[in-house]
Amino acid sequence: MIKGGRIYKISVVIIFALSCLFPSLCVQAGEPSLPPHLIQSVDEEDIYEGMLALGLFHCPVLEEPDLEKAREAVRDSIVRIDMGEAYGSGVIFRMTQEGAVIATNRHVLAYWREESGVIRFPAGYYASARVLGSAQSCDVGFLLVEKETLGLGAATGLRSVFVDESIYAGLRTGEPVFCLGAGQEAGDMIFQEAVLEDTGRYIETFGGEMLYGRGFAREGMSGGGIFDGCGRLIGLLAGGTYQNEIAGVPVDQVVRAYQEIAED
Repeated sequence: MIKGGRIYKISVVIIFALSCLFPSLCVQAGEPSLPPHLIQSVDEEDIYEGMLALGLFHCPVLEEPDLEKAREAVRDSIVRIDMGEAYGSGVIFRMTQEGAVIATNRHVLAYWREESGVIRFPAGYYASARVLGSAQSCDVGFLLVEKETLGLGAATGLRSVFVDESIYAGLRTGEPVFCLGAGQEAGDMIFQEAVLEDTGRYIETFGGEMLYGRGFAREGMSGGGIFDGCGRLIGLLAGGTYQNEIAGVPVDQVVRAYQEIAED
């Protein structure tokens, strides 16, 4: 049960959201209206915490598969991880009380230096981050961009990937999927269609079972997202070959890694 101030924060976020969705209507003279202080009392912290409580931070999910529409739905969840002469990709995995959790590959974080590394968000702004940790059992690591570093206004505008590890078991061989990652130039986004071939192929290079498909991955896309046709995260892109093969860390492994690192 949600108690005390959290109820208030949820209420003001609902009022705020409704005020944005529905334009003001003309009212007849004498008709009672809401006291204006109800809206004026909403601050950025209330909106952020209310969105967390209501689960409003994740990207929308399509009801029917459509790769192009799904790409547009999730593109705001992809970030570029700049590390001086190297760069990689990441996804906004979860929004928390502290800020934005970025999931990427462990091998990407091997180049990360907190004094010089920055995260570039799709809206064009940059922020510093700190490492939460890396998994030992799979090629996954996490960064945290604190909401105070971003500013609450910017943090409220972020969107995380939709994660439901239970969908992974239902993926089918031959299913169209897509990869989304950072491009060579800041602000570029690379979209590549792929075909899923296996959800648990052992790949010696990564020392474990990986998502495997036919597609193309460019340098710098490591740590980006692999999505199904509805825009749900199914894995993190970890590598590719010149024979049009891609490999990714399955989403269930990513979830377990985060739970172990964050002790969630």
